[in-house]
Amino acid sequence: MNNRNIPNIFGSMVFGDAVMKERLPKDTYGALHKTIAKGTHLELDVANVVASAMKEWAVEKGATHFTHWFQPMTGVTAEKHDSFIVPDGNGRVIMEFSGKSLVKGEPDASSFPSGGLRSTFEARGYTAWDPTSYAFIKDNTLYIPTAFCSYSGEALDKKTPLLRSMQALNRQALRILRLFGVTDANRVVSSVGPEQEYFLIDRSMYLKRPDLMYCGRTLFGSRPPKGQEMEDHYFGAIKPRVSAFMRELNEELWKLGVLSKTQHNEVAPAQHELAPIYTEANIATDHNQLIMELMKTVAAKHDLACLLHEKPFAGVNGSGKHINWSLTTDTGNNLLEPGDTPYENAQFLLFLVAVIKAVDDYQDLLRVSVASAGNDHRLGANEAPPAIVSMFLGDELTEILNSLENDTLYTCKGKTLMEIGATVLPHWQKDTTDRNRTSPFAFTGNKFEFRMLGSAFSIAGPIIVLNTIVADVLSQFADILEKSEDFRSDLSKLIKNTIKNHKRIIFNGNGYDNSWVKEAEKRGLSNLKTTPEALPAFVQPKNVEMFTRHRVFTSHEIHSRYDILLENYSKTINIEALTMIDMVNKQIVPAVLDYQRELAELILRKKAISADLTACMEENLLNKIAKLSECLQKRLEYLSEQTIAVREAKNNLDLAVAYREKVYMAMSELRMIVDDLEMLIGSKHWKIPTYAEILNSVI
Repeated sequence: MNNRNIPNIFGSMVFGDAVMKERLPKDTYGALHKTIAKGTHLELDVANVVASAMKEWAVEKGATHFTHWFQPMTGVTAEKHDSFIVPDGNGRVIMEFSGKSLVKGEPDASSFPSGGLRSTFEARGYTAWDPTSYAFIKDNTLYIPTAFCSYSGEALDKKTPLLRSMQALNRQALRILRLFGVTDANRVVSSVGPEQEYFLIDRSMYLKRPDLMYCGRTLFGSRPPKGQEMEDHYFGAIKPRVSAFMRELNEELWKLGVLSKTQHNEVAPAQHELAPIYTEANIATDHNQLIMELMKTVAAKHDLACLLHEKPFAGVNGSGKHINWSLTTDTGNNLLEPGDTPYENAQFLLFLVAVIKAVDDYQDLLRVSVASAGNDHRLGANEAPPAIVSMFLGDELTEILNSLENDTLYTCKGKTLMEIGATVLPHWQKDTTDRNRTSPFAFTGNKFEFRMLGSAFSIAGPIIVLNTIVADVLSQFADILEKSEDFRSDLSKLIKNTIKNHKRIIFNGNGYDNSWVKEAEKRGLSNLKTTPEALPAFVQPKNVEMFTRHRVFTSHEIHSRYDILLENYSKTINIEALTMIDMVNKQIVPAVLDYQRELAELILRKKAISADLTACMEENLLNKIAKLSECLQKRLEYLSEQTIAVREAKNNLDLAVAYREKVYMAMSELRMIVDDLEMLIGSKHWKIPTYAEILNSVI
């Protein structure tokens, strides 16, 4: 594609603001814009006009169907397609799309996870148009972003509570801004830029690995002779086949208005990253779902498979999804921008310590927001922060906070020039903070980077938590300061006390170092290592009260999500265990038996030639394999027994714990034997693609 065409194709398949301004009557556009900007109710007569214009535009673009596109609790999106055709009574059809069809849909809700919010026989569910996220065309279908709720009005999706959390954050942030005399801002939003990591492998390799197809990760596989040890893949030259994939992916994303910006090779072989430009949290969530979906479909066109699992290959870096999160007013002011003199910027400092207090008070909820069976493999490994939540602020901000806490004078050192030792290269001002890739929650100049998410996650859950916990602390601050008779004095005390009470969460060191685990324990920080350990925090009374007070979740919605998360964890481990048993029976055992037979026949032939032959290499190898085979059979039987034994669990939490402590551990023991056998069995018999073959399959 000619780069001059990029501005022309960008957003060409989006019913965005420019299209609406062009196609809608002025009063209709004004009413819709008011709804988008201020969240006011949209009348049906206005929706009818919008629907008619949207349909005409979509048909001109080749669309024949429309769908209410929503995000149920499955972690992926859902859609039901209806055509625009309506019978005209004369045996023909007309193309029609009403305001009612735009605003509301009725998909079957009975087959989506509800966590007990509704019975199986209660099928009615509703999708409601979200006008804050623009409609778009994909595959000749008009996609209308929507929320999804039950007949009784409870949220069955990720978008509804996300929108509620954005409202809560806006409401409380504006209270703080008004105290500082800011009257021109009418809206505060969380701006989000999620970095998406992924693997690309040859599709033929993918289709030969049932574990990749069913589980998204390899359940077996010994380490390759060369992995990521040489660090030569990171930011390396992009291979032509991968480059072609990235080029088409960018074009498809740009058509849909997704601000795909950065692409590069990641640390592990066959691993890559895509990062978009920041946008509002709601839109960023929709866009990230599109990114993940298109990565898979575009990869298939190039005979590739895109892996989004957090840890597709053991012993190799897994994939994360770092959320860059900040607070921005509708006047363009970033509330987390320190300015040239952050120690004098009281408004910035108040928002900063609000985030610090929120992360400390609700560290358990942040851990819950990234909890899954897949991410348990990644957190705490060499490429990911530990399961301990902490914050990195950098030296300068930390010194500023220390000065404020101790009533000492902070001496501004000023920004220094970065000298890099080559006179032909430009000098630039050194940043006041370094980056800390080992920190789960790091301040990076004018935003925070939440690094604990797994690559397969919807970003909605973590953003819901971030928005709500910060809103909660801002609410506490506003309650105090609105009653103040000496604002400056009380503001100073509030900032100072917050720093003193919550500085334990600040850690600028190496989060990968084992000494940090002991230090964190001394500080009283939680270390919820696995998903079954973390999830009960979701339903702790203090957390339920906080969510319900800000009207982000009802108590019923929280407990339903808790049950869904536990069920998903158990189902994931169960699928992996059954896949492992199936692969061992159908692929591993036949390979082992065939190779043993070949070795035995060779030994017999040698002994037939010389009866005095002592133990030979083949015989030693056969003995090793025989011992491993015996262990393989025992551990296979044990895993099968454990998958049955866990069914005796009395509730979802007990079941999840049983899957972790019994089934997962049995899987780990079985894997050790299979990986040892892989190193011994001849490649002629070992039909499963190895790590070395998979990670180097795209050339």
